[in-house]
Amino acid sequence: MAKRILVALGGNAIKKREEKGTAKQQFRNCKKTCKSLANIISKMAKDDRLIITHGNGPQVGNLMLQQEEASGIIPPQPLDVVIAMTQGQIGYMLQQTLINCLRKRGIDKSVCTILNEVIVARSVEEADKPVGNLLTKEEVMTMKEEHPDYLFKKVYPKGKRVWRRVLSSPEPVVIVESEAIRRVVDCGVIVITSGGGGIPVILKNQSRLVGVEAIVDKDLAGERLAELVNADIFLILTDIDKVKLDFGLSKERDLDVLSVSEAKKFLEEGYFPEGSMGPKVEACIRFLESGGKKAVIAPLDKASEALEGSAGTHIYLK
Repeated sequence: MAKRILVALGGNAIKKREEKGTAKQQFRNCKKTCKSLANIISKMAKDDRLIITHGNGPQVGNLMLQQEEASGIIPPQPLDVVIAMTQGQIGYMLQQTLINCLRKRGIDKSVCTILNEVIVARSVEEADKPVGNLLTKEEVMTMKEEHPDYLFKKVYPKGKRVWRRVLSSPEPVVIVESEAIRRVVDCGVIVITSGGGGIPVILKNQSRLVGVEAIVDKDLAGERLAELVNADIFLILTDIDKVKLDFGLSKERDLDVLSVSEAKKFLEEGYFPEGSMGPKVEACIRFLESGGKKAVIAPLDKASEALEGSAGTHIYLK
């Protein structure tokens, strides 16, 4: 039976934590990422479909900083435009690298990036979505002196670089380019879309699309995309081997299998932080409750093994 796989790539797929984020570094990371994706594609049947989405937090944060630093020379662009710019940048890098990787293996598959907008809820919770590079406490203090309105959050329990800037993150509601994405996927094209959660917009007067200053969580938007393309499997690839309880503590525990009821319980008890694992687990819950068959959170370098059941954390409805 034909299956549809939605792969959500974490930030480490394009930029590692310790890297500055040069084009050379990002292309190198894309090459490793696309090798993992090619392993999946090589095992797909003719009627199977693969859809790819990705994060853009580090790229958005860095580009925002560039906008601010050069504001005395060049007018800075608003956040929705910056997100569109990074969607195009990362889509280009992944698309070109994946095409080259598939050609090297003799696999004839079309790959296409679709820039997309996502209508978001107007009500916004407190800022909690990380963007930009990981920072030290000293760097945070310096940035706060220069930009008093900036908000920061500690996203890792230990280490030197554990802080990131945070922005508001409204709920993704509707993917604007739904019909175009669905048609291209149905044609058998490998589609890269909803990068960074999509470009956030709202409807004014029930008809006119207008961009807003916000960051959409890419995992929650990825789940919307998975529903849109009728995905059977939702595969979230990140930089940890499994979902963990008490992450970063001496009593840290790996989870091989997780039911939706268990996931909800652990989520409510605060085991999965809002700025990192929380949205991933929440997205998996939504996917399974909306009719998806299987959700997996796994390390990037074991994507194929995760689909085969020998790596990552597998989440099921029951």
